[in-house]
Amino acid sequence: MASETSGGGTGRTPDSAADSSPGSAGGGAAAGGGSVRVDSWIWSVRLVKTRSTGAAACKGGHVRVNGERVKPAHGVRVGDEVRLRQPGGRERIVIVKRVIRKRVGAPVAAEAYVDNSPPPPPREAVAPAGIRDRGTGRPTKRDRREMERLRGVEG
Repeated sequence: MASETSGGGTGRTPDSAADSSPGSAGGGAAAGGGSVRVDSWIWSVRLVKTRSTGAAACKGGHVRVNGERVKPAHGVRVGDEVRLRQPGGRERIVIVKRVIRKRVGAPVAAEAYVDNSPPPPPREAVAPAGIRDRGTGRPTKRDRREMERLRGVEG
């Protein structure tokens, strides 16, 4: 019986046990490694597209854990507040509910944190100001200044 368990279950059982134990038992696993690197965690819950982007965000000072700037190797635990400033000027504020080490699907990732981010600003209808008739050629300096005035761009 022991040979069946070790032979058939070695590939799947340790992985699933490792993934479920830190997330489900956050308090008990805190002493034995209940934290994970912040760059890895923000990648695994899909706040950034790649882990290297997460590390670059940490190095650039765009990631804060509990109010302080952190390095990529800083540990994240259940209950921590993570603030991530994204390229569009939007700030994501999340509270860690589960510690995840591997990248998971979007529905599972959404259960790993509580999103307290402010709503994104509404999109403005800027497209009509830049649309030109086909065949009119390249815009002149006057046309460009009019388009910038309509968009509200100052230069």
